[in-house]
Amino acid sequence: MKGALIGCGFFAQNQMHAWQDIKGVEITAICDRDTDRLNATAKTFGIARTYTDATQMLADGGFDFVDIATTVSSHRSLVEMVAEARLHVICQKPFAETMQDARTMVEAVNSAGKTLMVHENFRWQSPIQAALQLVKSGAIGDPFFGRVSFRSGYDVFSGQPYLAEGQRFIIEDLGIHILDISRAFFGDARRISATTRRINPNIAGEDVATMLLEHEDGATSVVDCSYATHRTPETFPQSLLEIDGSKGTLRLDAGYRLTVQTQTEQIIDVSPPLLPWAERPWHNIQESVQTIQQHFVDCITSGSPPETSGADNLKTLALVEAAYLSASSGATVTLADI
Repeated sequence: MKGALIGCGFFAQNQMHAWQDIKGVEITAICDRDTDRLNATAKTFGIARTYTDATQMLADGGFDFVDIATTVSSHRSLVEMVAEARLHVICQKPFAETMQDARTMVEAVNSAGKTLMVHENFRWQSPIQAALQLVKSGAIGDPFFGRVSFRSGYDVFSGQPYLAEGQRFIIEDLGIHILDISRAFFGDARRISATTRRINPNIAGEDVATMLLEHEDGATSVVDCSYATHRTPETFPQSLLEIDGSKGTLRLDAGYRLTVQTQTEQIIDVSPPLLPWAERPWHNIQESVQTIQQHFVDCITSGSPPETSGADNLKTLALVEAAYLSASSGATVTLADI
């Protein structure tokens, strides 16, 4: 299976490393408008075909799927181009700037009869997967309350300076991941209320958000995110969990310590492996990149829909839009209205 990558920025380097480790897959062409980034990536990964124009790369073809690793403003046009070329596509989050764009993109790939997956990798982190498997196995009974938390003071702006420039920040960039984790555990939400704040004066968007979700099955979850929390030791990039069920509780604490309490207590070390090309503290996310990309390949091979398909991600994206609407209006927002 041959692929092409559009976008050779900071995070795309993880995707390229992961593609190299997936058997039966080869990235044969890459594209970026920044020639320095393009040439550096080509040299690092031994890619002969390089382009500064995605249209030309797609016209030349010679691959089965496209990995879109650009910022959100370019996603709709690129996904539609890939769909027109009748290729499978995996696209970085946030998937689209608006719900209408997202729906149009999903329909375009569906009409082409190809697979569309959103690179929503946090739910694929091995500690989250370990907790998810326990909950779905019934280990703590029926979950009725949960908290999914990501609080850090890590400087994400040094590697991705554009994050400091947008009017939207933490919900769109990070909260989307944490909301998706909540959906993975508790299912779709019926209503959401949210508050936001900007603590860091040097950024344009919000860096703290707290969201309360009422899920369709009656469960409640609290999703809280912060890039203004200074503590030692720094827990970046760990997502922490507290889940109450009818038969017990589950906690994923800092240091990748998973505790299940029922009639007995079980403590499990769910530390992610350090892949040969990975580095701490990013190794948790880097491993999930390889896992999600393997899932994408497996779904293309089997013809089954990805767990984080474009259609599924519409529901996570709707939570993001609803959270911003709630924060600006001070009202609880019903998801059916988004």
